[in-house]
Amino acid sequence: MGKKILVTKSSLPPLDEYIDEIRDLWDSSILTNMGVKHKEFEQRLQKYMDVDNISLMVNGHMALELLLQALKLTGEVITTPFTFASTTHAIVRNGLTPIFCDIEADTYTLDADKIENLITPKTSAILPVHVYGNVCDVEKIERIAKRHNLKVVYDAAHAFGVTYKGQGIGRYGDASMFSFHATKVFHSIEGGAVCFRDSKLATDLYGLKNFGIRGPEIVDFVGANAKMNEFQAAMGICNLRYVNRDIKKRESIYKRYKERLEHIAGIQLIHYRQYLKSNYAYFPIVVHKREFGATREQLFERLALHDIFCRKYFFPLTSDYDCYKNRFIQPATPVASFISDNVLALPMYADLGLDDVDRICSIIVKFRSK
Repeated sequence: MGKKILVTKSSLPPLDEYIDEIRDLWDSSILTNMGVKHKEFEQRLQKYMDVDNISLMVNGHMALELLLQALKLTGEVITTPFTFASTTHAIVRNGLTPIFCDIEADTYTLDADKIENLITPKTSAILPVHVYGNVCDVEKIERIAKRHNLKVVYDAAHAFGVTYKGQGIGRYGDASMFSFHATKVFHSIEGGAVCFRDSKLATDLYGLKNFGIRGPEIVDFVGANAKMNEFQAAMGICNLRYVNRDIKKRESIYKRYKERLEHIAGIQLIHYRQYLKSNYAYFPIVVHKREFGATREQLFERLALHDIFCRKYFFPLTSDYDCYKNRFIQPATPVASFISDNVLALPMYADLGLDDVDRICSIIVKFRSK
């Protein structure tokens, strides 16, 4: 038995650096309500992410939920069931109907070739999900959306720091949501952001995250409370100084995993889209039982016996959740079902040692050879 290895571990700046960053909060006593740290963090993010407009939120889910509300969508939204609960919940909590589209078998992102068959007079938007640091076919999706006059909103929770064809991934579509949860490549403890094309959206997003307040005595519509506080912003400012270094570390870990596993029969690795600069957020493998000689479940349990804790991510499909069963009539998504039933996210974080990667891979290879 070796040391315990979890599927992820939060990156943290030096403690003294964070303390220095929050020290002046004790002088000002301004801890929330979009203070100095919030404004600084927002400005730094806008530059780093190469986007025109950005609005910080308390977390990624509220960012997505309020974004959909700000866009005033109606009817149906075409999306993927191969995602985290938040994506589908944000759609449904806005009174919209999710229409689940299948995914590509190699990139695990929304299969753009299957979108148009799902468009009806009720469709108002497409909500694809960038997964594992990989990105959707943004150009094909954009063409489809323009043809049918639809909004495109990306769930980019996995895609912070990712670029495609030299552009920040937040520049694609009408808007994108990013998550800064503690388990992500980059975090502000909790937190999130909306990046958007139309600057007019800023007013509604501000109102929605701040109770609908327009002025000291003006509350002109029903808003929520989704403001990022100053301690979150301070953590984000600190972590932004190290995120490029952390992505480099993740790339080394990704390359070692790939070197050890890409030729193992029954282990399928993700195919990253061309012209992509990934953040290497996760390292998913898909286990093909016939060729590998064991199931995803058996491999999951074998690794756990060695104190290596992976994640069946994403499993189950959101369309299979108890809260959605028999609620929506949905087309079949056989590719998404297969990937979900057989995917396993291996440990991946910036401080994971290459010797630990070798140990994980050796257990997988040895288990297959039995």
